[in-house]
Amino acid sequence: MKGHIQIYTGDGKGKTTAALGLAIRTMGAGGKVFIGQFLKSGNYSEIKALKKFADQITVEHYGLGQFVKGHPSQEDIEAGMEGYKRVTRVIEKGEHDLVILDEGNIAVKYNIFSEQDLLDLFEKKPDHLELVVTGRGATQAIMEKADLVAEMKNIKHYFQKGVKARVGIEK
Repeated sequence: MKGHIQIYTGDGKGKTTAALGLAIRTMGAGGKVFIGQFLKSGNYSEIKALKKFADQITVEHYGLGQFVKGHPSQEDIEAGMEGYKRVTRVIEKGEHDLVILDEGNIAVKYNIFSEQDLLDLFEKKPDHLELVVTGRGATQAIMEKADLVAEMKNIKHYFQKGVKARVGIEK
């Protein structure tokens, strides 16, 4: 089966959730999944759940566990570049059926790695591999190269009423 490039972007909730749903679907079909989370670190509920399937789903974090807005530290950049190199090796090996770059678009936006770096990953993708990139602000070039682009649009969100992230729902 031919693999495609999918982009989940937009200002709405659900980009990572959609990618994780695809990971579970791939695992359920007997596939092997690699998830690289950029600019994130932590033991969120979904990560705890996925650890139960460590024989089929690998999750790695390339962040320092702090919110990055606009100006990543040198440590953030170094962690992200190590992640980019790791994901590149995973893609080149071709042993997975699905690879997810969670917040990959944000990593490009904040210059953790370049738009061209991400486009280069697309070119290295083995034919069978499904590649998913999540995060707000996907560039035009990234969207043009993708086979599927889904935009999550924020119409209404309870965060606007002061509701904090809830365990089991947002974290």
